[in-house]
Amino acid sequence: MKKETPMMQYTPRNVNRVHEAEIAAAGFNTQTAVWLTEHVGTMWTAYAFAVLAIIGLFAILGLLSPIVVLLISWISQTFLQLVLLPVIMVGQNVLGRKSELQADEAFATTMKTYADIEAVMKHLDEQDEKILTLEQLIKAQTDSILSLVQDLAKDTTQRG
Repeated sequence: MKKETPMMQYTPRNVNRVHEAEIAAAGFNTQTAVWLTEHVGTMWTAYAFAVLAIIGLFAILGLLSPIVVLLISWISQTFLQLVLLPVIMVGQNVLGRKSELQADEAFATTMKTYADIEAVMKHLDEQDEKILTLEQLIKAQTDSILSLVQDLAKDTTQRG
């Protein structure tokens, strides 16, 4: 009678698709935060900020009008710090959700693998017990046959 070892059925999720679906289902604010987070973290944004800083330097040195100094100060101190940074933080939280999904999926896969390994180990232990029992039976039979052959050999040598 063959006994099947129960294995857990598990279908892994594609967390990239799950995360994309979550972002697509999110509102305008979330999508805007994600877009800004993805695009502000580029070299083009770094170049734009460098240009803004250079313009600010020229304005402070008096090479540009005072209104440019005020405008550059407002953009760099008020707009970027008070508006853009919180939006980027929201975007990072949304994008961090992907890491959470990946960690959950890795944990689920690990637990499924662990359960499968436990089932396989139990099955191997059962096989080991059966093999040891068969080995003992074969040894007993071999000893019995050997004893019979030795007895026959003694009988044959005593007669002949």
